[in-house]
Amino acid sequence: MRLPFNGPAGGRLSGAAGSLVGRYRAIHPGLLICLLIAFATTFIADHYGGPTLLYALLFGMSVHFLSENETCRPGIEFTARTVLRAGVALLGVRITYEQVEALGLGPVVLVFFSVLVVIVAGALIARLLGLPRDLGLLSGGAVAICGASAALALSAVMPRNETHERNTILTVVGVTTLSTMAMVIYPLIVGALGLPDAQAGVFLGATIHDVAQVVGAGYMISDETGDVSTLIKLLRVAMLVPVVLGFMWFFRHSRGEGEQGKAVILPGFLVVFILLVIVNSLGWIPEATSEGLSVVSRWCLVAAIAALGVKTSFEKLVVVGWRPVGLMLLETGLLLALVLGVVIYAGIGL
Repeated sequence: MRLPFNGPAGGRLSGAAGSLVGRYRAIHPGLLICLLIAFATTFIADHYGGPTLLYALLFGMSVHFLSENETCRPGIEFTARTVLRAGVALLGVRITYEQVEALGLGPVVLVFFSVLVVIVAGALIARLLGLPRDLGLLSGGAVAICGASAALALSAVMPRNETHERNTILTVVGVTTLSTMAMVIYPLIVGALGLPDAQAGVFLGATIHDVAQVVGAGYMISDETGDVSTLIKLLRVAMLVPVVLGFMWFFRHSRGEGEQGKAVILPGFLVVFILLVIVNSLGWIPEATSEGLSVVSRWCLVAAIAALGVKTSFEKLVVVGWRPVGLMLLETGLLLALVLGVVIYAGIGL
């Protein structure tokens, strides 16, 4: 029996389905390439150690020629933008209000103050080094909040120009590398200073860039240090919402000519992030679902970083010189000195 799809409703349904199929056919080659890189780098990191995100970047950059292929380009662009935003939005399932409240006022003030100082300092240091202000703000936000994830989220709401993608990839590479180094070096600082477990957790959670490296460094010392460092790190991740909103307001006059008269609209991925935090705080997300969404978020971010790697060549990174590296080193050193000083002299975590 033929279904009555010949009428207006059937035509609309058929047209919508055809559009979706056509869209999938356009993006699936590039999307599958990025997913393949994500699977490969995750396997290597899980079995041989090392940072998955950095592997994804390097593997992606090694096949940069695919970004010039007309068949692959749409899927790579889709992964670098849409899949990226989905991964950032799903980070909300890892945060609840109770987690933030349990930390007390001291760590909250420390995190808020350190994030603000590092972002502002990033812009100032960039100017002193003769670098674009946008790179200083982006790298400062990545160092201050949550590394590569923050870099990708902030980049998504910054104005696009000829250096936008290069700044993003530089920041992701830099903070991922520095975060891996910090995971090894910072526990040695904790041991040399003899910090108690809770205080060590505050220090590690407030200074190391990426979530995975915070967890690794914290539990390397003790279970208590690992628990505290993870909570502090999630508090920094929560700062992503006000900082993204601040970036949107700050760059409101830098949008394209066709957008100058429009009001600043909250990005959909940020709305989903906020809603997930609220729903998770109310206890409406089962633990199994939360863990599953966290895994999906991780895969989305790895695939998105792989896509960014594919879009960037080694040649473009070689020409940047030492100044961007110096910028991120200075931002990281500032965050380290600021947090360590406050933790020790104010006794936060005792």
